[in-house]
Amino acid sequence: MEKRKERFEYVGKLEEYQLTPKRTMVQYEVDQYSSYQNYLYKRALYGLSTVTEQELATMCSKKKKRIQRVYLKGQQVINLHKQKLTNSITNLLFERLFPESPLAQFFISNSETDEKFKNTLNFKDLNITKDDIIRIFIEEGVLPKNFMEISTDPNQLPRLKNQKL
Repeated sequence: MEKRKERFEYVGKLEEYQLTPKRTMVQYEVDQYSSYQNYLYKRALYGLSTVTEQELATMCSKKKKRIQRVYLKGQQVINLHKQKLTNSITNLLFERLFPESPLAQFFISNSETDEKFKNTLNFKDLNITKDDIIRIFIEEGVLPKNFMEISTDPNQLPRLKNQKL
């Protein structure tokens, strides 16, 4: 009976026999933008899909159209930027691999963008960061020029003199 008990009860360090590694703390990326800046960024990048169903039900139609218009303009701007970036990468590739080829020179000289073409490459593959997208959105007027200075929603602040902050 003693030998059976000895086989099933382990006396020692449990870490020696554990199959899963010890848990480590996960470090999440923290950006420098306020919650309202992130809200504006996501609304411009993803459109009405960022708005909750409850907010969508209470939102007026003009605001919905405005959000949709900003979203479509943002998608066009990003698509053109992705095309320009893809063109520059492929032109560099052609220049390095085929410097004397007339066909490569033709492709390099004809690197135009097309608004009807949809570039499906993702941001990670093209090495586009959130800061790059925000910079492009500000330059093209998708986000306001004072986006970097905005910290809170101006419409949430009291507007009357007798109201308290």
